[in-house]
Amino acid sequence: MTGERFKKYYSEETFTEKLKKYAKTAGMQVVYAALLLYFLLKNEKVPFKAKLTIAGALGYFILPTDAIPDLAPLIGFSDDLGVLIFALSQISIHITPEIKAQARKQLQHWFKQVDETELDALHEKIS
Repeated sequence: MTGERFKKYYSEETFTEKLKKYAKTAGMQVVYAALLLYFLLKNEKVPFKAKLTIAGALGYFILPTDAIPDLAPLIGFSDDLGVLIFALSQISIHITPEIKAQARKQLQHWFKQVDETELDALHEKIS
């Protein structure tokens, strides 16, 4: 699902551009999942093999053409969320409280009010 073919599309610049542009449209769970992966990718303690999974998922996320266009109301980011959740479930052992705190801090910056129940629901899907 998140393989070699998508990791070539990931770059930090295109990732942050897409997140800033579509944060509100994508929704809190999508953005939080993407941020968890982003901060895991930057963490030096995360093994290389896990980082390949992360790069593949984030590459799919920023790919301009995907299964469901991101501009489609309500469902445009559902395929992205599925890929992000799958990747997170594969590497969930590496999600530390520090990684969660970094992602939540950035989420707070973009959304102002963070719905903790949405974030908890995402963590339930991951584990």
